[in-house]
Amino acid sequence: METLIEGVREPRYLKVKDHIVERIAALKPGVSIPAERDLAVACRTSRTTVRKAVTELVAEGRLVRRQGSGTYVAEPKLAWPLMVSGFTEHAESEGLQARTSILGAEFIPATDELAERLNVRPGARVLTMELLRSVNDAPMAIECVHVSARRFPGLEAAVAKTGSVYEALRSDYDVTVAHAVETIETAPAAPREAALLGTEIGTPMLLVSQHSHTAEGEPVEWVRTWYRGDRYSFVAHITRPQ
Repeated sequence: METLIEGVREPRYLKVKDHIVERIAALKPGVSIPAERDLAVACRTSRTTVRKAVTELVAEGRLVRRQGSGTYVAEPKLAWPLMVSGFTEHAESEGLQARTSILGAEFIPATDELAERLNVRPGARVLTMELLRSVNDAPMAIECVHVSARRFPGLEAAVAKTGSVYEALRSDYDVTVAHAVETIETAPAAPREAALLGTEIGTPMLLVSQHSHTAEGEPVEWVRTWYRGDRYSFVAHITRPQ
């Protein structure tokens, strides 16, 4: 059923969505919401309509589904500033507990793209590390880091010790990232990413590509990170060009 609002038809599921938003406003994160069949009775609509409203709220990060358990009020999104700062350093500056787990590391020959980004010859050894980033014990992001193996020997062990790529670069190699170019896209969670991050397959994710440099313009790393779209909002402070 649809209703007319100022000449525009409003889908029924939007009214159901508004009803759910009102109900969860007074609930704390982690509290379960009523089952779909109960919401359908309360809203006098079909379970299909309720499911569509709930699915949209999950995609927006207001609700979270847990397989075989139910649907719960989600934790508030983390406001993550777009700035040159390591994951660990920023999380800790906000009073959050950050943890880094190395999912895997390998040496690969540099493709033409990696050779250009890292200023190495094609075929040169590149260290690729896959990191699972967690905040307050909740998995939040999967990071794939590429660096020159020759320039940063032993980086994997240094990151395992400090839990921070940027801290390892500073303390072990006297290298500081000064600026970076970032590109942000959206992508649905693939089965592996969904499993590692504890979310559903197809859930919107934020895919961030970052090319980092020193103050002298030397390339340091090429990173691609999958962030949970239901837990992050990126914040940028922008100014009008002079």
